[in-house]
Amino acid sequence: MKYLVRLLMIALVFLFTVTNLYAEQKKEIKVGDYWWNQPPGEKLAENPHKKVLPLISVKGNEFINPKGETVILRGLAISDPDKLERQGYWNKKHFEEMKEMGANLVRIPIHPIAWRERTPEVYLKLLDDAVKWCTELKMYVIIDWHSIGNLKMELFQDPYYETTKKETYEFWRTIADHFKGNNTIAFYEIFNEPTLFFGRLGSMTWSEWRKISEDIINLIRAYDGETIPLVAGFDWAYDLKSIRDEPINAEGIGYTAHPYPFKRKKPWEPKWDEDFGFAKSKYPVLATEFGFVPEEIEKDGNKGYGEIIIGYLEERGISWVGWIFDADWNPKMIKSWEDYELTGSGDFFKKALQGKIDKDK
Repeated sequence: MKYLVRLLMIALVFLFTVTNLYAEQKKEIKVGDYWWNQPPGEKLAENPHKKVLPLISVKGNEFINPKGETVILRGLAISDPDKLERQGYWNKKHFEEMKEMGANLVRIPIHPIAWRERTPEVYLKLLDDAVKWCTELKMYVIIDWHSIGNLKMELFQDPYYETTKKETYEFWRTIADHFKGNNTIAFYEIFNEPTLFFGRLGSMTWSEWRKISEDIINLIRAYDGETIPLVAGFDWAYDLKSIRDEPINAEGIGYTAHPYPFKRKKPWEPKWDEDFGFAKSKYPVLATEFGFVPEEIEKDGNKGYGEIIIGYLEERGISWVGWIFDADWNPKMIKSWEDYELTGSGDFFKKALQGKIDKDK
């Protein structure tokens, strides 16, 4: 009996304690603390440097500056800022090295896995760094949602490209709202490389991809009406033939091409004309990714590719970005992080950026 009484007393004390704690907690919560009474998020301070660089816009099949002059941009792609920051190389020096090579455009690939793991709020701080450095160095920026696969069916080539339509829409809503009015951000590359991987990533028609692209563009423009959206074709952003009959229903956009040497066999030029070069007669085209290893190009039967692709793009007034200014990802342009010594690829692109390539070689 004494044992039961003791248990009852312990239970009553526990109940009394819990009740008091709950009561105290309720006292601490004021009416204004509930989520429905919270004010909107803090408004970011206006960036005083966002209009330093002249705005790039679209006129016909050209990118132009505010004076109406045609602008040809030549640049380099970096690796994901998340990677660079974790390795200790996210700093202005990295961008200064590209400027020294002759770049006036930097492509920043953002992998969905990095965006999620770091969280958008924290990742935006990395991008703010890049935009600040590029503004100071007078280089424009492409923000690239770096996924590869079939966005309609949400099937992707590798785990780090995994995303969803909702996440993609949220990404662009966040980016466009954050960077609206900033002239340094010249382009939004809405999806890196659409591909069905010979059916291994399901099915998607061009009409379906066109609709998804238009939805993303319309969403971006609800926040940012100035930055230029870039749209890729199928076959890993190489094939634009579908826009002959079904161009994207949006003004002021550009199309991308990734003309790697292995995409077609020699002679390249007539095949490039057929696959993506024709588009330049009506729309701006930007070759946002291509690269090669000079030491391997000859044994692969692609001798002369570098000189030929640069000559092809330059003759047609197509802006371009070489892949990739990094010491790890291939075809890497840097031998060592310590002294930024260039590889054969890096040396080639430095000469290309400075107009020192013999295009008739």
